Amino acid sequence: MTRSVLWLPAGLVVLSALAVPAVAQQQEDDGATVDEAREALAQQEGDEDSTEQLEEVFQAAEKNYSLLQAGRQSLNYSFDYSYSGTQNLDLEVINSQVRNLDVTPEATHNFTNAFSYDYGFYDNLTLGTRIPLTTKFDTQEDLNVNDVGDISFTARWQPNPHVPGTMSTTLFGTLSSKTGVSPYEIDVNRQLSTGSGYYSIGGGASVSKVLDPVVLFGSGSLRYNHKVKDLKQVRGARLLRELDPGFTLSGSGGFSYSLSYDISLSLSVQLTYNDETVLSFSDGTEATASSQMAGIINMSLGTRISDQTIVNTSVGFGMTRGAPDFTIGFSMPINISGLSESS
Repeated sequence: MTRSVLWLPAGLVVLSALAVPAVAQQQEDDGATVDEAREALAQQEGDEDSTEQLEEVFQAAEKNYSLLQAGRQSLNYSFDYSYSGTQNLDLEVINSQVRNLDVTPEATHNFTNAFSYDYGFYDNLTLGTRIPLTTKFDTQEDLNVNDVGDISFTARWQPNPHVPGTMSTTLFGTLSSKTGVSPYEIDVNRQLSTGSGYYSIGGGASVSKVLDPVVLFGSGSLRYNHKVKDLKQVRGARLLRELDPGFTLSGSGGFSYSLSYDISLSLSVQLTYNDETVLSFSDGTEATASSQMAGIINMSLGTRISDQTIVNTSVGFGMTRGAPDFTIGFSMPINISGLSESS
């Protein structure tokens, strides 16, 4: 499955780090040392106030919660690594006796370099696309693949103008292609996939609220995965002909806490429910993969390295069997003359 993630639309990528720096106001105290510290941390002429800083960094870190002004553009780069390790149990039971017991470990390393482009069509409507380049290794089977992943297109719409101090709501829709290598069109014993193998379309809503020095955020989405026909994949002694992947329901939430204007920490949780998948074979039989719940917890660090560049790094840990064991992420804007958000 792609990450609908993620398909969380616009998201995902959530399956992503959120970072929001600000300066917490110091309480009054006595003593010259405290006064000097307060003066040093006080807002200087030309500085942005804390709310503006919070919103600026939050927008740079998570595009689900922000929109570009009409005519403006942004280009971002992200790198994600995930590891999934499993153990397959191979056994045969004859007359209540277990034979041929064998435990085979499997380890899959997934590296994704992605470029995301956003364009402000209107002040309250942003269109975007994401192009992932995937490298995957299976160390147990000595398999690898390098190819493009599933390209996705996203539209984000803010129904009401954002008012500082109030909750911001953004509606989004996502269309995901099947440009990646399909897991249902390969030799499963000799090849790896980089995509989901089907088209999907989804939509949802995200909300956020700035409570200096904290930002609360959350989102929910529903995605329909299109049925695939005319397959010819050999699976054992049967030929796979059709696939019905059902739907995907996702939700996420968390908070970001500001340590300073330049540093912030974030914590978020993402849950994804995948409907049962039905496989239809050429001999008229069907096989059903049961529904599955995947959960992952993410922690991230946001660092401002210049006035227009905020770097986000994150680490995630799978909480359920269907999630990766752990993930590592990195993202930053690409400032190119004529193609930057501030142009």
